[in-house]
Amino acid sequence: MKDKLYFMEPTETLSELQDYYFPPYITLAHMFHAPEGWGLKPRILKQFQIQYVVEGSADYTIGDRLYATKRGDLLLHRPNEIHAVQTKSGEPYVCLSIVFHFGAVIFPMHRLIEHDAEGNGHLMGNFTSTLIEKQCSELVLYYRQPGMYHQLLCQNLLMQILLQLAAAHQDREASEPGKKADANKAKLIQIRNYILSRLKEGFHHHELERLTGWSRNHIISQFHKTFGMSPIQYLIWIRIEKAKELALQSGLSFGEIAAEVGYVNIHAFGKIFKRKTGMSLSQFCTTLFEDTPDK
Repeated sequence: MKDKLYFMEPTETLSELQDYYFPPYITLAHMFHAPEGWGLKPRILKQFQIQYVVEGSADYTIGDRLYATKRGDLLLHRPNEIHAVQTKSGEPYVCLSIVFHFGAVIFPMHRLIEHDAEGNGHLMGNFTSTLIEKQCSELVLYYRQPGMYHQLLCQNLLMQILLQLAAAHQDREASEPGKKADANKAKLIQIRNYILSRLKEGFHHHELERLTGWSRNHIISQFHKTFGMSPIQYLIWIRIEKAKELALQSGLSFGEIAAEVGYVNIHAFGKIFKRKTGMSLSQFCTTLFEDTPDK
């Protein structure tokens, strides 16, 4: 039964893990020598997995990201992430796989090791001839040995590995703050310009995700931090400002102005304009064209 625990829901494994009294719960730790031409078809595990390349190379896909892994590379993927592996013709592939979970607790791995702005949070780095490589090998060795002593050793080693991965991740984040900031700024300007170009048509968040490679939540938080409003709020703001400009300069009717700034329904446009400015479009025009009283 133990060999199949890594396919199960975390809580379903607990009755089988009798030597465990606290997390993390390890359901698989082994070394795998891939046969020639071996590949793992896309699958989903409900637990965390560490994959360390001992020898050779392989293409490792997690979600829509492809990682060309080689000797010393370590990947970490989260529960419910679809993943696949394909070895390369004529090249060996030997790896250490460690699958684990935290029981009924939803462990916030993202607070320990965050995805970066490019969405990468899987490839932790290359750890050839390092302590992490040694600890991964020791964990696999002790995992097959019976008794609580070896189980505690495995748990201790796993936590040390995770902490060292987190430390390495933070070191990388801190080493290039200027470069990362410049890249973020460029993408935020790209988002802003895209919204400006879609003033009339509007946009969907998946378009911004495809444009930047960021997640929806990351786009919203970074855009708000920089511009003081969400992308949708920014679209509404530039539409209101454009409507004011057209009202003053174009001679268009209110219905035509509404259409020019992306609103088919003039009544919906009128409500949004009044909510954002405190007056209707006609009142806005009246206040600007009122005769200045003689003093």
